[in-house]
Amino acid sequence: MSDTAAGLVQVAVLLIALALVYRPLGDYMARVFTDTRHWRVERLIYRIGRVSPDSEQHWKTYATAVLGFSFVSVLLLFLLQRLQPLLPLNFGRTVDTGVAFNTAISFVTNTNWQSYVPETVMGHVVQMAGLTVQNFASAAVGLAVAMALVRGFVRAQTDRLGNFWVDLTRGVLRILLPISFVFAIVLIALGVVQSLRSGVAVTNPDGSHSTIALAPAASQEAIKELGTNGGGIFNANSAHPFENPNSWSNLIEIFLLLVIPVSLTRTFGVLVGNKRQGTVLLSVMTVLWAAMLAVAWWAETHPNGPAALLAGASLEGKEQRFGIPASVLFANSTTGTSTGAVNAMHDSFSGLGGGVPMLNMMFGEISPGGVGTGLYGILVLAIIAMFLAGLMVGRTPEYLGKKLGRREVTAAAVSILAMPTVVLLGTGAALLLPATTGALNNVGAHGFSELLYAYTSASNNNGSAFAGITVTSGWFQSTLGVCMALGRFVPILAVLCLAGSLGAQRKVPETAGTLPTTSPLFASMLGGTVVLVAALTFIPALALGPIAEALA
Repeated sequence: MSDTAAGLVQVAVLLIALALVYRPLGDYMARVFTDTRHWRVERLIYRIGRVSPDSEQHWKTYATAVLGFSFVSVLLLFLLQRLQPLLPLNFGRTVDTGVAFNTAISFVTNTNWQSYVPETVMGHVVQMAGLTVQNFASAAVGLAVAMALVRGFVRAQTDRLGNFWVDLTRGVLRILLPISFVFAIVLIALGVVQSLRSGVAVTNPDGSHSTIALAPAASQEAIKELGTNGGGIFNANSAHPFENPNSWSNLIEIFLLLVIPVSLTRTFGVLVGNKRQGTVLLSVMTVLWAAMLAVAWWAETHPNGPAALLAGASLEGKEQRFGIPASVLFANSTTGTSTGAVNAMHDSFSGLGGGVPMLNMMFGEISPGGVGTGLYGILVLAIIAMFLAGLMVGRTPEYLGKKLGRREVTAAAVSILAMPTVVLLGTGAALLLPATTGALNNVGAHGFSELLYAYTSASNNNGSAFAGITVTSGWFQSTLGVCMALGRFVPILAVLCLAGSLGAQRKVPETAGTLPTTSPLFASMLGGTVVLVAALTFIPALALGPIAEALA
């Protein structure tokens, strides 16, 4: 079987698997967030945290809880890293202040950007009690915010959006933890390592001795993908054979990073009482995902550089056990979501092929997006699309029975403009520093792409990188950390403000002049809005980087 045929089979199997779980998982998540009963373990957690689970919160209180929980999480994770020498299983490793600061913000914001070599810097206790815990918590925060926005659409004439602590707890205990537990066992069965040893001594072919690092990889790998986190326990991430040993584990990891964002569109349809609403959102996500996959696949199998032409394809930076199709499928999926895990080096992709993961992030990571973030991201863009449609026909826009006035559109605009603002300001500021050129592994268009990719990834809470850039300086550690925080929390605050405004309204009935939001026309408008927003903000920057490189 040819590589292309094998790749197409993998895509088909992936889509079939997602289709099989779409309905049951989507319906289950809808029941999780509407259930009026609390599990015993949940009640115990609420009692310890002195939380009243049956009381609901105003959007400002909900937002305060999100920010407070995240701030405390950053502080605790920072301290855990700095105190690593006092912890068991530290193997004599220490974490300096800059790395600890950057990593704490990175994992709490679901970015999982790593400016260090995990197997030589982090001990097992920090990996398990710090980073893996945040893989669960940060994903659950995204789920909670998405549910708050959905309640804003569903409810009428109320200032209550639910209880953040209940949503957070249920997201972890009822969704993320059980699925991760099952797939951790599956990954162990497929060859992913799970060990508390620091490494194993080996004798090399030339007679020299070295140590191959070991880690509790399988337990972190499952939630790393399921929670669209992406931070690897090994430096090579999912290209490492101990994290991703074969084609089956590769396909399962891609499935895991897509399954919750895809199924959340079904959850949305169930909660708003019209399943076709979710289907329309999913169709837009799917078209964008498939289109970008096709472009990257073509670019990597039709090389234009002399070395790639001699090789017959762009094979640099790709694992032979995966080949080009599986590498491109992973890259497209990990940047279409907010995962950032990699099974190939994006820095080695062709100009056009490398531009695809960058553009996926610039779309706002809504194809299909991260856990929770993808759903509320595309809903914000749907509001912008309806606003533009209202301008064209001279009618006050409506979406799901809610009027979209100044406050709603302003909140949506702030949400979608926060990311490009941080990306462009961060990239521009870094370009002005003379020391930046020394941090780049390349010059010209590709060097600019390395820099643009770094700030795009951080600001979108993705975490992948064009690995040619060295980001260990104080400037990059601090500015990328700030970008992660602003890229995460400014949109969250805007979305919660939007949810509060929508929930306070009363439902307006549909009339003959109401634009149907389950039609192909609306799907086309929404897809066009996604592309238009990204084009207007990023085309000049892309022209200096991947576009220039592709045309060279």
